[in-house]
Amino acid sequence: MIPLVDIRPWRTGSSTDSTATAREVDDALRTSGFMMLTGHGVSASLGDDIRSAARRFFALPHETKARYAAPVYGRGWVGQGRETNSFYGESTDNTPTDLKESYTIGRPLRTGNQDIDREWFAENIWPAEVPELQPLCERYAADMHALYLDLLRICAAALNLPTDWFVTRSLASPHTFNINRYPPLTATGTPAPGQYRIAPHTDWGILTLLDRQPGYGGLEVQMADDTWVPAPYLDGALTINIGDLLARWTGDRWRSTRHRVLPPQDEAPDEDLVSLIMFCETDVDTVVTPIPGVGHAKYPPVRSADYLLERGSAATVA
Repeated sequence: MIPLVDIRPWRTGSSTDSTATAREVDDALRTSGFMMLTGHGVSASLGDDIRSAARRFFALPHETKARYAAPVYGRGWVGQGRETNSFYGESTDNTPTDLKESYTIGRPLRTGNQDIDREWFAENIWPAEVPELQPLCERYAADMHALYLDLLRICAAALNLPTDWFVTRSLASPHTFNINRYPPLTATGTPAPGQYRIAPHTDWGILTLLDRQPGYGGLEVQMADDTWVPAPYLDGALTINIGDLLARWTGDRWRSTRHRVLPPQDEAPDEDLVSLIMFCETDVDTVVTPIPGVGHAKYPPVRSADYLLERGSAATVA
């Protein structure tokens, strides 16, 4: 299943405690690719405040939200029908689009390289109708980025690498912060065959940090035997999983696991959920190739930016 990991011993304990935490993370990412994380220090009330502000934005008329429209992987509002996250290589022109809408925010960083900054660190767009959203999201994203760097240190220790091994390759990395709204059945109507709030997929990058709400139409994870199980929920815990690039880096020692968000269910026709998701990456010019002696799989080198852009294009509905 999905293990529960408390990282407080890493932050406050002895070297023995830190080693034990790193071992727990390694076990979780080898067997599941997912973990439930406690001791992370990110305020739950801050997430609640973001959800409240985001709901005010999502409740605006379509024509108002359209002023902030953005492409997948852009900055701003991605309306329902713009994205399909079917497993890479399996989607077709007939694949139903995902039953969600999103507000997308990026990392406010300037690297000094104009091409990189234009592509990966574009200015965020903030809705004038909900001014409180910007300071809430900026604080939350900063806290989650600090957590990401700590998780990278734990991941390095879990692989017997220097603790700054991943961090030094991710100091100028982008991230994508999605506020995903999953509308209720009363708004979407009956889903098409094979349609989901988010279709079965793997994530693309390094680590995904998810603050989610439980529900009938919630997160499911595919196990090693190909069965699908509901992801456990623990109030205050974050759901963490790795993406394709980290799986490649570790030669598949760690699993980039397929997961999905179920469509709205008849049992809860008014269920309206909001998830806060941080997709964390390495530097865009980092060439990812399997670390010697870590895993078993052989992958050709791939530049992080090239892989992410290819996946983003595949998920976009024209």
